Amino acid sequence: MSIQSPTLNVSILSKDASALAEEIANAWPQSHALNICQAVTTSEQINPDEVEVLLADPNLAAEVIDQCTGLKWCQSTWAGNAPLLNLDKSDYILTGVKGVFGKLMREYVFAYLLQYARNIPAFAQNQNHQPPIWEESPRAPLTGKTLGILGAGSIAQALIPVAKSFEMKVISLSRSGQAVDGFDDVYVATDLLKFAQEADHVVNLMPDTPATTGVLNQAFFGALKPHSVFINAGRGSAIIEDALLNALDNGTLQAAVLDVFTQEPLPEKHPFWTHPKVVVTAHTAAVSSPEDVASVFVANAKRYIANEALLYQFDFNKGY
Repeated sequence: MSIQSPTLNVSILSKDASALAEEIANAWPQSHALNICQAVTTSEQINPDEVEVLLADPNLAAEVIDQCTGLKWCQSTWAGNAPLLNLDKSDYILTGVKGVFGKLMREYVFAYLLQYARNIPAFAQNQNHQPPIWEESPRAPLTGKTLGILGAGSIAQALIPVAKSFEMKVISLSRSGQAVDGFDDVYVATDLLKFAQEADHVVNLMPDTPATTGVLNQAFFGALKPHSVFINAGRGSAIIEDALLNALDNGTLQAAVLDVFTQEPLPEKHPFWTHPKVVVTAHTAAVSSPEDVASVFVANAKRYIANEALLYQFDFNKGY
């Protein structure tokens, strides 16, 4: 005689609630009982008394999670979870989404690195000029250059194969400075300026923690090479904005591609919008799909039912 497994009661709080519910139902194993007791798009719609397992956008969850006294596990739909980690409540398991962003981040980072390496905007300007201009534009190939990545996690590691295909050296900076396969060098966080001096182009993928807030300052940007392209796809809080603008204005940095900001949406009057050396991409570098999030949730839910350790857990003390 088979033993029926207990029903997993799941609440969904996300802008993609309906799509997530559908994807989870389609992927859910028949051997386990599932009850999606609520799937809503705003915190006002959720009943916190019913919440035991929560799949949620962390910005929405942060508005109601203090009221969820029965919460045991929250699966976030994001990779970073600052809205929840910044709260006092920590008597539950918090897991994030990993393993789905690397391919998207590869496209994003190298789309812009190649744009500047091949000087694509110059050819577009020449073509649109009247009369059109037939001339060679200055280029700065990626071959032989050093790509510096702030962070050494799974998303950072996903950039390595593409960088190596362009015969780039790849260095990283992490809190521990421990060696990671694929990186030519890994710097400890206290060697930030040495890292900056070594890199030709820099991608920030650091998490949002007290230790990373404001670390990309005047000294950091001043240590970069004048031909450097700086890409921020980590968190806006890492940057001292005035320091970045000064570096761009002073010619100590070629360009900045910015996907994340301290305040989002970026205010209409912010100087980043109109600066000729800044590209703004509105937090779209690596947007997960409901299918991707559902696959991570279902894999973790199976572990939850089996009383196994969940994947991608956050440490509330460390902030990541």
